[in-house]
Amino acid sequence: MTTQRPRVVAVSRDDQHRFSKVPVNMIVLVEGLGVDGDAHSGTTVQHLSRVRRDPTTPNLRQVHLIHDELLDEARAAGHEIGPGSLGENILTAGIDLLGLPTDTRLHLGEAVLRVTGLRNPCRQINDLSPGLLKICVERADGVATDSDVDLGPTGGTVSRDGQPIRRKAGIMAVVERGGQVVPGDVITVELPDGHVPLEPV
Repeated sequence: MTTQRPRVVAVSRDDQHRFSKVPVNMIVLVEGLGVDGDAHSGTTVQHLSRVRRDPTTPNLRQVHLIHDELLDEARAAGHEIGPGSLGENILTAGIDLLGLPTDTRLHLGEAVLRVTGLRNPCRQINDLSPGLLKICVERADGVATDSDVDLGPTGGTVSRDGQPIRRKAGIMAVVERGGQVVPGDVITVELPDGHVPLEPV
């Protein structure tokens, strides 16, 4: 049995502040900024809700990565989504993104990303496909429930039945070294010295 190496499945960007991004053949990561030509590129926060709160906050959300396995799970539940649908820049396979520690470095070709934290899911996910939020956020104990999650400015911390939640909508990163990223690129993981679990950013 062969284990497939972690790799890039698809890349997406959008120069407008829309929920979904457009799949493209290649993206260029720019050191300290993010994805060239993407609305969320910048040294300070670019997500509109964050800009309203404090436009001077450093941008820890320059690049959004999601594991393709999440899309498989969503499609199995009847949601018609594909690369870029959830607003990610890089769709990956073969890597447990959610289990990476803070400050992990991901090498993609010449480019290097530093992982900063978890993506905070928002209610717009249900606007894309009703019920999709329950795929992207679940009870941490894995128990199926009809309870929704109370999503506040930080994306919520507990389900309505009082249980901790697990965010599954990907991770965020900053660009430490720029370069071109294309589908098929191998991802090499460089772990930090200590293991600090990812928190929402």
